[in-house]
Amino acid sequence: MTDQKNSNPNLEGQKSKKVTLIGLGPMGLAMGNAFLNKGYELTVWNRTLSKADELAAKGAFKASSVTEALETNELVILSLTSYDAMYSILEPAAASLQGKVIVNLSSDTPHKAREAAKWLAGHGAIHITGGVQVPPSGIGSLESFTFYSGPREVFEANKKTLEVLTSTDYRGEEPGLAALYYQLQMDIFWTSMVSYFHAIAVAKKNGITAEEFLSTASGITAALPQFIQFYTPRIDADEHPGDVDKLSMGVASVEHVFHTTEEAGVDASLPAAVLELFKRGMQEGYHNNSFTSIIKVLEKQETASL
Repeated sequence: MTDQKNSNPNLEGQKSKKVTLIGLGPMGLAMGNAFLNKGYELTVWNRTLSKADELAAKGAFKASSVTEALETNELVILSLTSYDAMYSILEPAAASLQGKVIVNLSSDTPHKAREAAKWLAGHGAIHITGGVQVPPSGIGSLESFTFYSGPREVFEANKKTLEVLTSTDYRGEEPGLAALYYQLQMDIFWTSMVSYFHAIAVAKKNGITAEEFLSTASGITAALPQFIQFYTPRIDADEHPGDVDKLSMGVASVEHVFHTTEEAGVDASLPAAVLELFKRGMQEGYHNNSFTSIIKVLEKQETASL
């Protein structure tokens, strides 16, 4: 008797070593090499077909069209610059999406991931959202990881194949979760690195090299996990007592950073932005509360100009 569960093509990924990869930028090429190194039958497609030549020379099948790439395998991995690129590539071949599992490793917003899942479902496909947490050099290592979200059963069926790329961190059924966790990580990464670059700019203006500043910079970043661990339960309890720190003290400190930056002749827009947030917190009556109270300020969306 046929096992009906295993006859579902959306759950076939782990039973066969076949996969289609669409998008061959640096990340896509790294993924393609990882699959070939593990003996997978790999089908590849890229808008610029010549980008597939390197993988084709190693044994990958170079599809001549998106339709051919989709029809070759049930499991399709996308490595694109954005979800808009997904639509421009897949819409002309939408008739070939029926029964496919689309693992979208492109970066975009949680909302766009949810919309993509709905769009693909309308064409008979299942969407698994992915958020890769490493550069191309980290692909192929289980020390690296990728966030995933979407139907658990489908994720589990294809987990072994996805682990060829990195370790997997499944966040839940809701399709936007992987994209959300990815962007939350990027929020911390970019703002932290820019603050480091800002400090370096001020240091250089004062004759201090990046090498000379390294141990100091490493020390403050190494201390951050302790602050995060301390404040986390208070934040979840919506408690911001001023027993350890006060926002008013923070304002004075950031003002000193701002003036030090100006004295050095360095762009002060970064500390100015932090100072503006702190002052808004003061205006809202949080001066005797912890500086964690600015979360309440941040939750009130202000219009940002980009």
